Amino acid sequence: MSQTRETLVSERIETRSISAKSVIAGLSGIFVELYDNAIYGFLAGTLAVVFFPSSDPSTAMLLALVAFGIPFFIRPLGAAVGGYWGDKIGRRAVLIFLVTTMSVATGLIGVLPSAAAIGVASPILLVVLRFVQGFSMGAETGNGNSYLSENAPQNKRGQVVSYANAATFIAMMFGTLFAAALTSALGNAAMADWGWRLPFLVAFPMGLAALWVRFSAGESPEFEKVESDGLVVRNPLREAFASKSARRGMLMTILLPLFNSSGYFILFIYMPSFMTSQLKFSAVQGLVVTGVALLVGSVTSLMAGRLSDRFGRRPLLAGSSALMVIGGFPCYYLLTQGSMMLALLGVVLMSVIFSGTFGVVQTAMTELFPTRIRTAAYGFGYNIGTAIFGGAAPALISFLIGVTGSIWVPAAYLVITSAVACITALKIRETAFEPLPE
Repeated sequence: MSQTRETLVSERIETRSISAKSVIAGLSGIFVELYDNAIYGFLAGTLAVVFFPSSDPSTAMLLALVAFGIPFFIRPLGAAVGGYWGDKIGRRAVLIFLVTTMSVATGLIGVLPSAAAIGVASPILLVVLRFVQGFSMGAETGNGNSYLSENAPQNKRGQVVSYANAATFIAMMFGTLFAAALTSALGNAAMADWGWRLPFLVAFPMGLAALWVRFSAGESPEFEKVESDGLVVRNPLREAFASKSARRGMLMTILLPLFNSSGYFILFIYMPSFMTSQLKFSAVQGLVVTGVALLVGSVTSLMAGRLSDRFGRRPLLAGSSALMVIGGFPCYYLLTQGSMMLALLGVVLMSVIFSGTFGVVQTAMTELFPTRIRTAAYGFGYNIGTAIFGGAAPALISFLIGVTGSIWVPAAYLVITSAVACITALKIRETAFEPLPE
């Protein structure tokens, strides 16, 4: 019986073609996660008033951004625990659990009383729910992208995982447009009073839909093979730290996505607030610029994933990072000229450059580790880098702008992190044309 199951699993790996249900199951939780980040980023000014009332608006905004960034520091814990579960009991069961916790936490933010109603308990409850989101987000990345990569045919891993990358742009675009439409329809006063709750409450039905898809999808064939071969390890993260190659891989997962983390949070989360507060664009103009950049990025990320299957991961990762080092300041200069068309051109160019990394980096990281420790090692390393260089970026940049008085801080941050990512990309082994290690 065991031999029959092992044979069936091996045949499934050899002949597999990924189903639409597997793709949707893999990216549905990532969609919910990025939707929340988008609405929080767009509504940061309103949330600052609701949860952190202060006589100084800049202080309230900084506190709101700190609340945004704090949960990213629990993401490594979520990645370690969720990765341990994913490598022990399988990706599917963990993905079902994660989309539930993420959706519930996001929806509950929409029913929180304001600081005016219950005082300091209000921001405390907000931060608690953000911690739950952070734990879920940390575990989601390793399990979700590993699930997609393990379900994909060998010559289409970049393409398949890029679906999730494109979905993040679409989720952000949906969240931003929804929040902007509500702001336009209700006005600032109504949004601050009750309208801000609606985008968060939408997470409840979104979560139910994602939960249904994940229940109906199967386990990844790569994990099933590890299970049938008796290769499931007692403690995946301990084994990762005990292996020299896995430790090097985890270091790569911290440094390789530096451009990915900083670029995502600066260009698409912090940018709308930055354009209105520092560059004096209107909220609608900030929305248009960010929305167009997201739309372009969703297309070019898919292209990058396909190109990486043909030419390899390293050329895309190193090339896009190098282009941002070269073009970061010129593109940013266009953004600061006060012209809507120039700002649009600058941000779209940065989005296209960014896609070369964004559409490829998750695939490259799943390929660094064997299946038996993949979700734990990949998720843990990646989320350490994301917490330090991504989640903290909006608050750090806002603080540095206040200290230095320079609006060029975001550009400098992008260029520096891109340079480190470029050097790291040149040092990784090309894995695009090899089967996933067991």
